[in-house]
Amino acid sequence: DEEFKSDVWHDKKYINEPWSTPPIDVPDDEEYVSIRIQLWDSNPGKDKLCDLGKIGGLFVDQREVILDYSLKTGHWDGEDFVYQNPVYSDDSGYGRLNGCDDNSIYQRDRDCELWFDITQNDYDGDGIPYWTEVEIFGTNPEENDFGRDDDEDGIPIEWEHKWGHYFYYNWWNQTIEHVWAYHPFIFEDHANLDPDEDGLDNVEEYLTSQWGSDPFRQDIFIEVDQMEIGPNGEGALIPEGTGDLIIEPFARRNIVFHFDDGSMGGGELIPFDSATTYEELQPLYWKYFLHNNANNWRRGVFRYVLILYNCTVWSGFVFRTEANGKYLLDSLQITTKIHEVKPLKRLFIINAIRRHSFNREVQRTIVYAGVIMHELGHTLGVSRGNTPGCDSHDILKYFRYRSCMNYLYVYYHVDYSDGSHGKNDWDDWDRIDLTLFQK
Repeated sequence: DEEFKSDVWHDKKYINEPWSTPPIDVPDDEEYVSIRIQLWDSNPGKDKLCDLGKIGGLFVDQREVILDYSLKTGHWDGEDFVYQNPVYSDDSGYGRLNGCDDNSIYQRDRDCELWFDITQNDYDGDGIPYWTEVEIFGTNPEENDFGRDDDEDGIPIEWEHKWGHYFYYNWWNQTIEHVWAYHPFIFEDHANLDPDEDGLDNVEEYLTSQWGSDPFRQDIFIEVDQMEIGPNGEGALIPEGTGDLIIEPFARRNIVFHFDDGSMGGGELIPFDSATTYEELQPLYWKYFLHNNANNWRRGVFRYVLILYNCTVWSGFVFRTEANGKYLLDSLQITTKIHEVKPLKRLFIINAIRRHSFNREVQRTIVYAGVIMHELGHTLGVSRGNTPGCDSHDILKYFRYRSCMNYLYVYYHVDYSDGSHGKNDWDDWDRIDLTLFQK
């Protein structure tokens, strides 16, 4: 029965700063706390509730989310939950809400994406509540168990506690029971478990959990390394908002795209080179992505993006890499010498209309987001071999194929096509294979 409101963020499409409520003291004899989450669009005269999901299987707008938080286990259930069976799992993920879940992907419906977490303090600070430690795990509630892996399956106790639990309703006695599908003292083959089929096994999901990965909702990680500006001002760094534009179309479909330009251990600057050959790409990959370690765990987890000044092959393409005798289709190269000039300067008025902005930085953001998403699409399985309009210059024939994989749209449309525009349109999203880059 307490209400807390955040500040108002004015005229921002992407809000990346956190907000939290003050701590609330809850009586120890209560197990469940009811929590209601709303997101409002502030307008003069009348504020409006945003859409945060769907109501059950009805596929109608969900203007608020109601949860029941268990003080015994530190988990919540209700209109956001975790469940290990992918058939019945929460599509948007645990602690993430998505207004597009009601099938309103391209409708102006105040659809929003909202991330949240609910925590409580505990005696030893390992995030596992007292009741769970004593009654379920048999651990010492006054001793911090963070990082402990008694069953030696490569996953520590705190990760298995968070992702292994689910609520089970016992119809016989009409009670809610706490069950662990992953148990910290029972070996599970996490190195070969990938329930969301995104190419990341549970060990890799644990390694990337610090950046918000979810083992039951698909994730994509890319590292972006850029070349320094030349001595005479040659080259460019991609605009700051490039990642946000790429993140959005994936987020609408509950594929969470993680763009590492420095916040996840990547994002290095490469010394300037006026001309980079194809033969130099593998050494750059080895030095700046693998850091001279063929067994670097990020290989096969992150895709790698090189932003160079002038690659002498093409202005953008996908290339395969090698380590320990194994090849992956995990890397792409983008040349700034071409993309700073050609797509921005020709037909300026028409370009501005198509990009809905006369602002050069906004246009640059769209150009780089589009071309990165285009090359990324090849690592996801969209190619001219299975999609005739892909990499096509045939404007008349494939005009309806509204996809950044089509050269007609690559610098204007930061999205793949869903195949809904008639003849010679293709459903890129249906072709996507998140595991292809590892093959």
